[in-house]
Amino acid sequence: MTGYFIQAFIYLVAAVIAVPLAKRFGLGSVLGYLVAGVVIGPVLGLVGQETTTIQHFAEFGVVMMLFLVGMELDPKGLWAMRVRLLGLGGLQVVLTAAAGAAIAWWLGLVWQTALAVGLIFALSSTAIVLQTLSEKGLSKTEGGRSAFSVLLFQDIAVIPMLALIPLLALPELMGAASDDHGHAGLSLVAHLPAWAHALVVVAAIGSVIVGGYYLGPLLFRYVIGSGLREVFTASALMLVIGIAALMSLVNLSPALGAFLAGIVLANSEFKHEIEANIEPFKGLLLGLFFITVGAGINFDVLAAEWATVLGLGLAVIVVKAAILLVLALLFKVHGSNGWLFTLSLAQAGEFGFVLLTYSVQNSVIPVELSQVLSLVVALSMFLTPLLFIAYDKLVLPRYQTAKNDDREADTIEEQAPVIVAGVGRFGQIICRLLRANNIPIVALDHEIEQIENLRNIRIKSYFGDASRSDLLETAGIEHARLLVVAIDDRERAVGIVKHVKQFYPNVWVLARAFDRGHGYQLREAGADDVISETYHSALELGGHALTAMGVHPMRAKQMTWAFVQNEEAHADELFEAWKEIDEGINFSPRYGELFMKLEEALNTAMHQDWQAPQQEEVPVWTAPAPESEPQTLNRGPAEQRS
Repeated sequence: MTGYFIQAFIYLVAAVIAVPLAKRFGLGSVLGYLVAGVVIGPVLGLVGQETTTIQHFAEFGVVMMLFLVGMELDPKGLWAMRVRLLGLGGLQVVLTAAAGAAIAWWLGLVWQTALAVGLIFALSSTAIVLQTLSEKGLSKTEGGRSAFSVLLFQDIAVIPMLALIPLLALPELMGAASDDHGHAGLSLVAHLPAWAHALVVVAAIGSVIVGGYYLGPLLFRYVIGSGLREVFTASALMLVIGIAALMSLVNLSPALGAFLAGIVLANSEFKHEIEANIEPFKGLLLGLFFITVGAGINFDVLAAEWATVLGLGLAVIVVKAAILLVLALLFKVHGSNGWLFTLSLAQAGEFGFVLLTYSVQNSVIPVELSQVLSLVVALSMFLTPLLFIAYDKLVLPRYQTAKNDDREADTIEEQAPVIVAGVGRFGQIICRLLRANNIPIVALDHEIEQIENLRNIRIKSYFGDASRSDLLETAGIEHARLLVVAIDDRERAVGIVKHVKQFYPNVWVLARAFDRGHGYQLREAGADDVISETYHSALELGGHALTAMGVHPMRAKQMTWAFVQNEEAHADELFEAWKEIDEGINFSPRYGELFMKLEEALNTAMHQDWQAPQQEEVPVWTAPAPESEPQTLNRGPAEQRS
C-alpha cells in the first residue's frame, strides 16, 4: 500500500510543479504534463514499468472527455457537420493511411506490416488536440470544428481497423509474438459469426441511445431524491464507466460509445450537473495520461535509434501536415483556420499505442519495430504543443497583420464634427448613440472586421489607423469639435491624445481608459475627459448587489452617487501623487496614503443617514450657446468644469 501512495505522490508532485510553470511560460498544460513525465521517468527513474498499466487506466480520461464533448452537441449539430465528418474525416484517414503504408513499404517492410503502420499513423491525438483547443478557446473556430470532425471520424475508424489487423497476420511472427488472449473471455462477440456480431453491435449502440434517452433521466431523478451530492457523482461515473465497458465487450471504441451517450443527454435537464461532476475526473485522468506518455519514453532505444526515431517523427508530422493542408484547401478551410486544422492534427495519437500493441499481439508488427514506432508516436505527441505555440506566435499574427496591413486605408470622402477612433465593443455603442441623435460622425478602425460590423448596421466607417496623422487630417481633425479615442491599444491611445492636443488644442478629446493607471496617462497626455471602460458598469452592478442584499433601491442609487462624488473629490490629488511616482513603479507611499484617505472618506459617506433625495439635488444642466455651424454638438458637464 505504501508503494502506491509513494507513486501517486510522485505523479501529483510532478504535475503540480511542471504544469503551472508551463502555463506561466505560455507552453500549455499538455506540454507541462509531458515534461513532468519525462523528468520522473527516463530522467530521474522515479517511476518504471507500472506506467503502461497506469496509461491504460488514464486513457479513460479520453472517454470522459468525449462524453463531455458529446453533451455540448445535439443530434441536429451532429447532422450539420456530416459533410466534414464523412468527407474531411474519411479522406484524411484514407489518404494518410495510404501515404504511411506506401512510405513503410518503400522502406522495406512487407505490405501487411506497412499497411498496419499506415493505419497507426493515420490517427491523431484526441486527448491533446481537444484539450489544447479548449484551453486556447479555439474549439468554436472553423479550424477547431474541422479538427473535431476529423478526430470523431478517427474514433469511428478504429473499429474497422481493429477488425482488419488480425487478417494481416504474418506466419513467421506467430511464434515470436506473445499471445495475450486474456481479453477474449471478456468479449461478447469473440466467437460469433459476422451476422451475429453485427446484430450485437447494433443492439449495444441502440441500448446506449434508448437507455440514455429514457432511463438516464429516471436514474438521475431517483438519485437526486437522496439529497446526497456524492451519490449523484457516483451515478454519473457509473453511467460513463458502464457505457465504456459495454462498448469494449462488443469490440467498439469506448470513447465512441461515451460520445453517443453524451449526445443523447445533451438536452437533458441534468446536463450541467453531470458536466460539473465529471469534469474534475476528466482533467485529472487526462493529465495522468499525458504524464505516462512522457514517462513511457524508452531512452535506451531512443539513444540507440535516435536518428531513426527523430527522422520518422518529423516525417510523420510533415507528411500528415501536407495531406491536411491539401484537404483544408479542398474543403475551403482558409487562412489561419486552415493552418490551425493542419498543425493541430499533424501527429500520431494515443489510439496508435492501442493499435500498435494489438498488431504485435496478432503477429503483424515485430516487437523490435514496435519499440521504435512507439517512440515515434510518443515523439510526435510530444511535439504537438510546440506546433500550437508555432500557430500562436508565427501563423496567427501573420494572418492578422496581413488581413489589415495589406489593405490600403480607405479614402475618406466626407468630414464630420465628431471623429470616433476605434469601433469595437466600446466604440460601437458611442457611434450608435450619436447616430440616433443625428450627429454626423467619421468612424475609424484598423481592424477590418470591426469596420464590416459597423457597416452591417449602416454606420459609415472607414478602414485606417487613427494614430496616423495624415489619416486624421483627411478625416477633418482640424475642423472637428470632438475626438473619441476608444482603440484597444494603450500606447497608441495615449499617442493619439498627445498628438491631437499638441497640434489641435481646440478639439475636445474624450478617451476610454482600461484602468486607473491608463486613465492617468491619458489625462497627462491632455485628454479633456477620461472614462474607465468598466467604471460605470461596475457601479451599476454594485448597486444591484446592494439591492440584492436588502438595501433599498433608492438608497443603493444614493450610495453609487456618493461613490462617484468621492472619486471626483479626490481625483486631482491622486493624479498629482501619481505623477510623482518613478517610472517602472506602480505604487508609492504617498499615493497609497492618499488612496486609503479616499477609502476612509468613502466609508464615511456610505454610513451617513439616508435622506430622500430633494429636487434641488437632481443634477441640472444647461446647454451651451449654439455655434455658427449648421450641426451643433452640445458639450457635456465635463466641458463646463474645465
